[in-house]
Amino acid sequence: MTVRLPTPSAPLRIGTRGSPLALAQAYETRARLSAAFDVPPEAFEIVVIKVTGDDRSMIAADRPLKEIGNKGLFTREIEDDLLNAKIDIAVHSMKDMPTVQPDGLILDTYLPREDVRDAFVSPNLTSLHDLPSGATVGTSSLRRRAQLLHKRSDLNVVEFRGNVQTRLKKLGDGVADCTFLACAGLNRLDMNDVPATPVDPNDMLPAIAQGAIGIERRTDDGNTADLLAAIHHDETGQRLAAERQFLFTLDGSCETPIAGLATLDGTTLTLTGEVLRPDGSQALSGARTGPVTDGPAMGVDLAQELLRTAGSGFFDWH
Repeated sequence: MTVRLPTPSAPLRIGTRGSPLALAQAYETRARLSAAFDVPPEAFEIVVIKVTGDDRSMIAADRPLKEIGNKGLFTREIEDDLLNAKIDIAVHSMKDMPTVQPDGLILDTYLPREDVRDAFVSPNLTSLHDLPSGATVGTSSLRRRAQLLHKRSDLNVVEFRGNVQTRLKKLGDGVADCTFLACAGLNRLDMNDVPATPVDPNDMLPAIAQGAIGIERRTDDGNTADLLAAIHHDETGQRLAAERQFLFTLDGSCETPIAGLATLDGTTLTLTGEVLRPDGSQALSGARTGPVTDGPAMGVDLAQELLRTAGSGFFDWH
């Protein structure tokens, strides 16, 4: 079947949030599609969609997202426009994505994954170990909060919401002594001047799917499926299949402190996962290694083991 290519007069519409990082991801998607089919960038239209998670008039900057309901905060309006054919594809940060898509939509295209690590960001310090007792750390991530408090219960962790630029401004204003950002976001924004030190995943296991960009489409849109197949990165897809199955089996979301990372060595996949009490008082972790084709099954098995060990009430907020 011949793929029908978009043109400047009939462009493929790419839906995205309007933050600088989201736009960078959308433009990367456009560049890859343009190069894959040797068509001008103007054949792809970037459509900015305002989502609930970015609406400051509705969500107070110091209000934890868990109190509002994280699932869909950064995706719902984009997916509505995709279902209503106002856009043709949607570009997402995969760590924001629920593990189940709405009926009629499918998420099966991933770009090559960026650096998965968290970055320690401070104007004066270079690592978590340098922080004095009682230091203030800014983060909106429940995972990072729990991991930090598990290692350093003396730290004062404060809510630190907003895009990369907003959080860096808060840091510069002295709201906190340090914060943590994703290395992937800093790299995609070419922010090499930020005083950031990558954190080894053995010290801070990243969020599920951190560093990965996913592209969502309508299930019945075969032509768009053929277009996207040209830019899909198999290795990233294999790693995320294991990680997201782990998350799905845990019934996790941004409201739960869960971390996980799959790595590939040839055709062998290793999945490491972690669950934590929200206050950081306890952390449980484990790993599975096997053929890459068993990645999703390993995700299920590891999640079930951690759930059995955790018992009821492990994720409760007190």
